[in-house]
Amino acid sequence: MTSSLRFDRQLYDLIKGNLRKHRVASLQREGRKRAAVAFTLINANAPSRIGNIPYDSAKNDDAAYILTTRSASLSSHSGQRAYPGGRVDPGETAEQAALRELAEEVGLELDSGSVLGRLDDYATRSGFVITPIVIWGGTDVELVANPAEVELIHRIPLRELLRVDAPLLDSIEESPHPVLRMPLGDDWFAAPSAAIAYQFREVALLGKATRVVHFEQPYFAWQ
Repeated sequence: MTSSLRFDRQLYDLIKGNLRKHRVASLQREGRKRAAVAFTLINANAPSRIGNIPYDSAKNDDAAYILTTRSASLSSHSGQRAYPGGRVDPGETAEQAALRELAEEVGLELDSGSVLGRLDDYATRSGFVITPIVIWGGTDVELVANPAEVELIHRIPLRELLRVDAPLLDSIEESPHPVLRMPLGDDWFAAPSAAIAYQFREVALLGKATRVVHFEQPYFAWQ
């Protein structure tokens, strides 16, 4: 793996190659609704605005991914950490839905040529099967939050995924599987979004065949 995690062709080739080798695990809907999210890679040219993650303008060439804080006005999952995404409309593919939601939520318009691959489906406690689409977003892109859906946009340095304290696993009485969280500076976020981030680390960056569908979500994500 590249040690610097710079947002460059070496990282692009690494991620695309590892995703190409990954045997994607798809889930049957079984009454759940289809959704897609955009795990989008950009450069770290702005503060993350979360968890006191330090910002160094000398590291603008480092790679980052887009995470959002959902608007407090939303009827479900308000204030939670999430990737741009939503329901797959009739006639859409998961890739098309992820790209549409990326444009709608943070103003980043890209075409199918930006798609690097996908990760495993993840079934949520709230009744969705999420397909994560990995996208190469570009350098120094302008991101504009749609206030109806997004409170804040965060550029999270990829190095946060490789911290020695990640992932964080918590036991709960209601499930035989641990809740998975990932650190964000001195803060954290939880599955489903954290499970996707962890699998991206394991599969796309480290080239491992790691599955995450069994990891549990915290109580606040069950509604």
